[in-house]
Amino acid sequence: MSRTSRIRLCSLALVSALALSGPQVAALETIRFDTPGASDDLRASLKGASLLLTSQAEKQTDAQDLFAAARAEYGRLLGALYAQGHYSATIRVLLDGREAASIPPLDAPAQINRIEVTVNPGPQFLFAQAAIDPVADRSKLPPEFATGQVARSGAVLDATQAGIGTWRDAGHAKAAVAGQAITADHASQRLSAAITLDPGPRLRFGRLSVEGAERMRPDRIRAIAGLPEGEVFSPDALNRAADRLRRSGVFQSVALTEAETIRAPDLLDIDATVVEERLHRYSVGAEVATEEGFALTGYWLHRNLLGGAERLRVDGAITNIGADTSGLDYSLGVTLDRPATFTADTTLSLAAKVGHIADVWESYDSASVSAGVSHVFSPKLSGSIAVAYEYSEGQDKRRPFLYRNLSLPIGATWDNRDSSTNATKGIYVDAEVKPFYGLGTTDSGVRLTMDARGYRGFGEGRFVLAGRVQAGAIYGAELLNTPRDFLFYSGGGGTVRGQPYQSLGVNVLRSITDDYRTGGSFFLGTSLEARVKVSRKIGMVGFFDMGRIGLDNFTDDIGGWHSGAGLGLRYDTPVGPIRLDVATPVGGNTGDGVQVYVGLGQAF
Repeated sequence: MSRTSRIRLCSLALVSALALSGPQVAALETIRFDTPGASDDLRASLKGASLLLTSQAEKQTDAQDLFAAARAEYGRLLGALYAQGHYSATIRVLLDGREAASIPPLDAPAQINRIEVTVNPGPQFLFAQAAIDPVADRSKLPPEFATGQVARSGAVLDATQAGIGTWRDAGHAKAAVAGQAITADHASQRLSAAITLDPGPRLRFGRLSVEGAERMRPDRIRAIAGLPEGEVFSPDALNRAADRLRRSGVFQSVALTEAETIRAPDLLDIDATVVEERLHRYSVGAEVATEEGFALTGYWLHRNLLGGAERLRVDGAITNIGADTSGLDYSLGVTLDRPATFTADTTLSLAAKVGHIADVWESYDSASVSAGVSHVFSPKLSGSIAVAYEYSEGQDKRRPFLYRNLSLPIGATWDNRDSSTNATKGIYVDAEVKPFYGLGTTDSGVRLTMDARGYRGFGEGRFVLAGRVQAGAIYGAELLNTPRDFLFYSGGGGTVRGQPYQSLGVNVLRSITDDYRTGGSFFLGTSLEARVKVSRKIGMVGFFDMGRIGLDNFTDDIGGWHSGAGLGLRYDTPVGPIRLDVATPVGGNTGDGVQVYVGLGQAF
């Protein structure tokens, strides 16, 4: 061991011994923080950067910890000052009258009673020069990085990153800073910043190597990533490849990194490091409502059935357990998804489902099989198309019925919400056009549905206004010759809270003295919510829902309308808020009394 190393080790041992042997006196009385001449914004930034104020908020009194925070205080405050364009500031940090920077580490105080921090920011500097060279074609630097603008350090960093980013967007993956000249003229209160970039060569994507795969086949990982080997390098293409791997649901973590060296002649290889999720997953959920009773749902998932990210999922549901006005409903479905089929962004899906519905007016069994594909066009836009055969057979109050049809559902979804379970901003729109061809006595027609939601947050998301519009229509098929599960109802937790489940439909006359209700061919619903966070985990919600059912169009009087309103309580959990809603009817004649709903996640 060298003499220098021995001295360093002895010094560390001495410091540790002094820290352990010194008296630990909790005697801090006050921290004074002064910023003479600072604006309100600058003062807030300085206080937010202060480690000593953070220590005070955390009720820290240990002298060694306070001394360490005081010595680091200068750098923290200096960074906050540079961020606002102040380059001639003076900073003083006094520990019982002694400047913290002048206290040797081996002479650290064993007790600190009073801390005084004084920051004189000095004048705000402007840019005398703001230059980056060379820049790529059509590059756009931040407007804050310009002669005459306030010389904030963040503007220099943002402009540098923008310059490098533009070169990378043009295929120059190794673009970097080659030199910088930054000088502050204190007499004129000006800052000159000249940044020189080295774009490096224009590169193409090389091979994708895979590390960490256990059950997944490497060839399928490459297929799912869809990295465009041989094409010009693009950061967006690299990010999309990582997103595809994450979207497959097979991996716990995914990291794509660029190789350090270039492979001749101009290829940049990419390293994929993955950690696979557990092979199986299952989930059980429950909801309860006053008249709808209990609903139990669950699924079992195999994430990697054949080693290529094939997802096998079995879903089951039992609803209306103990319901006041209907029998037990149940369903069982199996879905097999294979990502990266046809294209990297296309998933092939095969599905089958059976179920039983027992309403007051009718009961029937149903079955369906389908094959289709879904495609992700962008992070916000996706679409799907499928071919399905659907069958239902049952009995209403007057007669048995049988429906069979082939359908071609085509759907699209736009989603730019900040969260799928508890959104505070953004828009979600899901729409489907479903032409169907009837077999036997089933009519042919088209079914249209739309679900649009919007969110606007205020006060950093503490207050959120949320709105929803739902609509559905069936054209070309007579009501009684349309499959029953195609028809629309209103009422209950998914449409109008406060009204009994599916209480609003169409009353179909069957004789002079008897009639029965079924779903309508047209549906229009709207919901409004005001959500308020009263603490970090607890929120309150006020809501109003309204729904309308029609036979011939959206505005006829055969189906009518109804509405409900109420209050709700939310408790945030890692998987979404637990929801409790209490609602009552405020319009229409389909229900009375209070309805209670409990579930996981926001109502919409």
